[in-house]
Amino acid sequence: MENWNSANSFVVFGKGGEIATNRVRDQETAAHALHLLQSSLVYVNTRMVQSVLRNPDVVARLSPEDYRGLSPLIYLHINPYGRFEVDLDKRIDFERMAA
Repeated sequence: MENWNSANSFVVFGKGGEIATNRVRDQETAAHALHLLQSSLVYVNTRMVQSVLRNPDVVARLSPEDYRGLSPLIYLHINPYGRFEVDLDKRIDFERMAA
């Protein structure tokens, strides 16, 4: 739960991570947007971890404690600022990323 809250603070960086409105509709919209971002982050991270775990050399180096520590809720590789180029006609090549 602590990692989830930490990710929330990272994703919602404006206004100190607070939903700064009294309007219920705007609060709901902000909460739904946060859930969508979290779900997307967890999905992409899960796919990347799965790709890495297909490498037998990596798997051979992992201990049971390493497996217990795996979590798809990581975000240090995410840039929350700046410009992002998105090509919706192109899929992420997770296999290339694992190499």
